[in-house]
Amino acid sequence: LHDLSGAKQESYVALNCGGMADNLLDSELFGHEPGAFTGAQKRRIGKIEYASGGTLFLDELGNIPLTTQAKLLRVLEENEMERVGGERTIRLDVRIFASTNQDLAARIREGDFREDLYHRLKVVPIHLPPLRERPGDVAALCRYCRQTAVRVA
Repeated sequence: LHDLSGAKQESYVALNCGGMADNLLDSELFGHEPGAFTGAQKRRIGKIEYASGGTLFLDELGNIPLTTQAKLLRVLEENEMERVGGERTIRLDVRIFASTNQDLAARIREGDFREDLYHRLKVVPIHLPPLRERPGDVAALCRYCRQTAVRVA
């Protein structure tokens, strides 16, 4: 989607939200200022700011804690954010794609996912069945991975 868009010359940033501790996720997404927490010795640009002008892909969105969900909602609604420990508002122009293997509607009913964030992100839903349900795609994916590996190497 990024490569076929008008933003293909801009940054593409991916973040696995399920692969890190909750307390590190805010810093990873929003960045931080020096002194924001123990060990924050210098300014760090977050994934959202780095992706501004391009595309941010959030994998395993369902693992984001409620407090971070509220901050992400602000990014989507206001196109702005602050770094952790920051006082300056940063304007953004970022397109966000997200994926999850969780049933977010059920998570909303349980109170674990914000309904307003869900509706902001569910603009163009794409349901992709597991690969085991589409064996015809295996050969095409292998060809793609082989071509990509050759280009990268």
